[in-house]
Amino acid sequence: MDRMKIIKRRLSMSLRSARPVDDSLSELAEQMALDEASTARDNEPMVVCSVHPPASHSAPSFLRQYAGHLGRTALRREPGGGLERDRAFLSLHRTGSLGIVHENVKMGSDGESDQASGTSSDEVQSPVRVRMRNNHHRRISNEDINKRLSLPADIRLPEGYLEKFAMNSPPFDKPMSRRLRRASLSEIGFGKLETYIKLDKLGEGTYATVFKGRSKLTDNLVALKEIRLEHEEGAPCTAIREVSLLKDLKHANIVTLHDIIHTDKCLTLVFEYLEKDLKQYMDDCGSIMSVHNVKIFLFQLLRGLAYCHRRKVLHRDLKPQNLLINEKGELKLADFGLARAKSVPTKTYSNEVVTLWYRPPDVLLGSTEYSTPIDMWGVGCIFYEMITGRPLFPGSTVEDELHLIFRILGTPTEETWPGITTTKKRILAEDALRHAYFKCLGEQVQTLADTASIFSVKGIQLQKDPGKRSSVYPESCKCSR
Repeated sequence: MDRMKIIKRRLSMSLRSARPVDDSLSELAEQMALDEASTARDNEPMVVCSVHPPASHSAPSFLRQYAGHLGRTALRREPGGGLERDRAFLSLHRTGSLGIVHENVKMGSDGESDQASGTSSDEVQSPVRVRMRNNHHRRISNEDINKRLSLPADIRLPEGYLEKFAMNSPPFDKPMSRRLRRASLSEIGFGKLETYIKLDKLGEGTYATVFKGRSKLTDNLVALKEIRLEHEEGAPCTAIREVSLLKDLKHANIVTLHDIIHTDKCLTLVFEYLEKDLKQYMDDCGSIMSVHNVKIFLFQLLRGLAYCHRRKVLHRDLKPQNLLINEKGELKLADFGLARAKSVPTKTYSNEVVTLWYRPPDVLLGSTEYSTPIDMWGVGCIFYEMITGRPLFPGSTVEDELHLIFRILGTPTEETWPGITTTKKRILAEDALRHAYFKCLGEQVQTLADTASIFSVKGIQLQKDPGKRSSVYPESCKCSR
């Protein structure tokens, strides 16, 4: 009796409807009996609803809410009698279970009707929407998406994409699957030819043609490298190497690979656009460069190369045409088609690498057991060419190239140059960066973050090259004197 008094008192406080309290109490008592039978069967503790419904709710609405919190549904009440109720109650004692019966109202997962909660049952049951409802205070911004997907800060997302991403993306403290990441990038426009506008043709090689283009996502200029796919051979190994290496190389002095577009006939690599290469730069200034600019370009070349070598990546094709320069004067390593990762020791390297004029003598003599020094020979040749305005060893054949090298450096022997075919005594890129030659650039350039430009250091800028008629750079620099 004490229990019934408690229930009756709760109902009298909660229910404000025209129905008699006794009717409501009777219906609630049946519900309690149902739960007691279920408790006896399942040996589970009975849960009591501790949330009072709003005053506007009717008794059936309260009972539906109450039953919802218990994981049960309310009995259907037939107008004019309790026959249906009695049948259900008797059925419970015979079978030990009771079917779900709704009152022509969709019930939410929290026991409230659609009318009460203002949310459809489908929406409530959706795990994505449940998550969004629980995290409504966490608004996702463009910056969040850019960071999540490693996108440039100036990207323009499609209309409505923020909301769509918020619904489909896992919480920010959870990792994002590769499948979902690829799908998200595709929805933004990556991997699609229509995202880029092709402009001027910049050059053509054996396997690829390069075009100047514009991205619709950022409105920035890009370089579109179109690699023709042979029906039987597929993508050239140079393209596969370039993609596999560049996607993991993120440095201020290495060209950025923005996107990859694959069709049946063509593989298009989308790079950041830089106005010219070092060869064009030297041509523009009549091959007479400021020694200060030479120093800044050489430092950037070594900086990008040291980053590659720390990651066991050999470029293997350093030459002025593969060093790109933008309007700021930032120099970046490009064309990693001949590059090779040296993470696994191997003796299968080819000696048919590096453009002839910049190929080291050990490789010219047939060595295939080379390492990072193969790139450092090219750095020395490029340094000389920037200073003098002409190539150091412009040979026409392998024999001619060796003759030019030996004429200047002397013909080596095992006595004068021990280990001539496998020598590794060239300076490392990392050590070269700390050479006294670069001391006037200051200490700060030695501690830059990988993605920071050398021009972020106060006071460092290019100056006007003597051979150039007009320039936006100053005439002189303290560092060059």
